[in-house]
Amino acid sequence: MKKFTFYCLAIGLFYAGTSFLQAQTFSLEAIKSYPFPTELTSSAKGSRIAWAFDEQGKRNVYVAEGPEFSPRKLTNYTEDDGQEITSLSISDDGKWVVYVRGGDHGANWDDELPVNTTSSPIAPKVQIWSVPFAGGEPKAIAEGDMPKISPQSDKIAFIKGGQVWISPADGSLAAKALFSARGTNNSIEWSPDGSKLAFVCDRKDHAFVGVFTSETTPITWIAPSFSQDDSPRWSPDGKKLVFVRTPGSGGAPDSILTRKHRPWAIWTADVVSGLASQIWQAPKTLAGSVPNTHGGFNLHWAANERIVYMSYQDGWPHLYSIASSGGTPLLLTPASFMAEHISMSHDRKWILFSGNTGPDKLDIDRRHVVRVPVDKAAMEVLTPGNGLEWTPVVTGDGATVAMISATVQRPPLPTVMAFTKGIPKLLAQNLIPATFPQNQLVTPKQVTFKSPDGMTVHGQLFEPAGGSSKKPALIYVHGGPPRQMLLGWNYSDYYANSYALNQYLASQGFVVLSINYRLGIGYGYDFHQPANGGATGASEYQDVRAGAVWLAEQPQVDATKIGIYGGSYGGYLTALALARDSKLFAAGVDIHGVHDWSQQRYGVTQTDRFEKVPDADKAAKVVWESSPVSSISNWTSPVLIIHGDDDRNVRFNQSVDLVRRLDKQGVPIETLVIVDDTHHWMKHTNALKMGNATADYFKRKLMKPKQ
Repeated sequence: MKKFTFYCLAIGLFYAGTSFLQAQTFSLEAIKSYPFPTELTSSAKGSRIAWAFDEQGKRNVYVAEGPEFSPRKLTNYTEDDGQEITSLSISDDGKWVVYVRGGDHGANWDDELPVNTTSSPIAPKVQIWSVPFAGGEPKAIAEGDMPKISPQSDKIAFIKGGQVWISPADGSLAAKALFSARGTNNSIEWSPDGSKLAFVCDRKDHAFVGVFTSETTPITWIAPSFSQDDSPRWSPDGKKLVFVRTPGSGGAPDSILTRKHRPWAIWTADVVSGLASQIWQAPKTLAGSVPNTHGGFNLHWAANERIVYMSYQDGWPHLYSIASSGGTPLLLTPASFMAEHISMSHDRKWILFSGNTGPDKLDIDRRHVVRVPVDKAAMEVLTPGNGLEWTPVVTGDGATVAMISATVQRPPLPTVMAFTKGIPKLLAQNLIPATFPQNQLVTPKQVTFKSPDGMTVHGQLFEPAGGSSKKPALIYVHGGPPRQMLLGWNYSDYYANSYALNQYLASQGFVVLSINYRLGIGYGYDFHQPANGGATGASEYQDVRAGAVWLAEQPQVDATKIGIYGGSYGGYLTALALARDSKLFAAGVDIHGVHDWSQQRYGVTQTDRFEKVPDADKAAKVVWESSPVSSISNWTSPVLIIHGDDDRNVRFNQSVDLVRRLDKQGVPIETLVIVDDTHHWMKHTNALKMGNATADYFKRKLMKPKQ
């Protein structure tokens, strides 16, 4: 039996003389030194904005104010301790900046629990903090999550233990429970005048929208039913609510493998009486189902009595506007592209978003900032060109659009431009370290190829500069799977990390093909929601294999030296590729992947109920055959398996199980366990450890050292 080894970074020193080393011009540490901005937000009045910067694991809040928008660091956290900053907001009067520090808010479960990447004997807390915009010492308000500042700017409502709590914005008094409502409460929304609070009360098989007024006034339940109600939004006058209604759980056991419409409808309600009526129902088609791109329903009560929402009904994630009394919806964003990162201007007259659209045919693999009036299909791309821009917000005075922008080479930075358009101004350029190799990054090329069933698949090709010999190559597969890698830096910190790693691997002499396989976003509903995808058939794997075949045919590639790597869903596809096609893939790095769908979330078990799932046996077989472990007898290529053991997206036991199976099979494996970190490498040094391990492994397996 072959033994597996534990990974050690020191072994990479032997390979300093590999034949492709002349291509190396920078270290992974250098390209990973960029500051990454998130959480961009604006105050309802004036020109104040705020964002969070992750500077090599040290996460802090920054602010700026027009007209100069000079960045100013507001907090001073100095450790790479894995404590993220989320729920960043500015009070309407611009006086207070509120945020949550801690947790893992990209997790599938336990996102509100502390993350302890330093293995400290004293566990960190997930806390709400408040700090004056003008500067001062941040004050811990309470342990909790999802804070919402009142319109009067004097109070903060938040969630703690599934209940709604309240605190003064300045933290002058201790936080206390605002009210008690049976169930798990969330989605809190202040009324425009701050006198009421709407919320969702989840009671498992059903959910109500409630309205709290005072400690002496009973909660008003809005049109309670046997449904799941969600996303309450206030009318500008505070007299009505709009919300989404979906069916409650239950009903007869249904097919697992048959794709079904997921119904939803939009309702409006009178707040005083609680009476409600349906104003729109989604088409009863697959594409008309509950939208599942960024922001979900993206429901807004806009100006001029218009309701704006997202629907996939025409095959693309588009924005629609409908009168609050109902009627025929108006398509605001026609054409073949997707809208995401959607926000509404503070005067409720405009919707802004990032979309993969513009005058250049390559824009389908970019993002640009777009605006559209809430009541007219007069869409305008504000930032055309070969850059990338996302998460736009309008300042309270309506004069400025703030966004995050990047290029192929320049990492993301906060950016402002006049709402009337003009030359964008980059903020905080001085925070890009002098050692960052901006001018040494390659420009990825957009490539397309066909899968065996005729599906067109997009990818980005990273080619090392120089050299005429055939080079080793790598396939990169993103996670998600509803993600899209772009022709430049990505808007997700996780995938910006992947973009940096792909650039680094190219600098090491690898040709890298990043594949946007089906199940991903950006190419329409049929691509995003294909038949027989994932655990119900793995139809997306044919895209990955087709990409490797295409790569092997390129004249600059050594077809015998093709590796594959990816994280999360990309780890799943890496394992599937090695299990099914070890002759095509010479080595792989599987980063926190799913290996047995029946253990992760697709377990098919019959219950003691008389009624049975009609296709349970067939589904169990399909789920198993879609899992890498079902083909492990064909797996011969070596693999490095990496996993953090506080993973809250893919259970650590997925890799524990695979390691045992591969060891028994005699497959050469190496392992790297990141103790106490999550799926998202909350600690910067852990992201470096993962990236350096990946690069070193491929150099050892796919490059020949000089003789």
